[in-house]
Amino acid sequence: MVDPRQEAVLAHLQRSQEAIERVSADGRFVAAITAIADQIAASLKAGGKVLLAGNGGSAAVAQHIAAELVGRPVGDRAPLAVIALTADTSVLTAVGNTRGFEQVFAHQLRAIGRKGDVLIALSTSGHSGNVIAGLDAARQLGIVTIGFTKHAQTPMNELCDFLLAVPVKEHALIQQIHVTAGHAICRLVEQELSGESRS
Repeated sequence: MVDPRQEAVLAHLQRSQEAIERVSADGRFVAAITAIADQIAASLKAGGKVLLAGNGGSAAVAQHIAAELVGRPVGDRAPLAVIALTADTSVLTAVGNTRGFEQVFAHQLRAIGRKGDVLIALSTSGHSGNVIAGLDAARQLGIVTIGFTKHAQTPMNELCDFLLAVPVKEHALIQQIHVTAGHAICRLVEQELSGESRS
């Protein structure tokens, strides 16, 4: 008798594989990854910083990308100026308590964001109120806006200079693709900043 738990695992792995195959075959998706990496590298070279925001699983992805760029340098390059706005619980709870949870990212961006910085805003649904408010604040500040979300018309779309929209429906798989795309972006940024060939 087949263990139903193993069947569930295999089914999930199959869906994951199909999701990777779908985005790998999507030329616009791949082009968006390279364009985002180029923008991030350009901002960092010019003395800007990268700020990331998201909720729940997307907060974890934001912090994962920040950790890759700050804490896992390739070669001898200096650590990069990357901050996950999800990580400071004292700031998050102070702003949430006094101004409302919807302002937890926008308020931080107004404090530390500068023209020429980059905001990576992650929302699997594309409807997260605090992420939308953060994007709006970033646009007002002249910060380049990058959105990681699903493939659909959402409030995020009009607020993002660059949009990485995953063409699958299952939220867990969308977040998996966000992590995978994040790793690819980190690698391209490393190559650009270290002067490696783009071959």
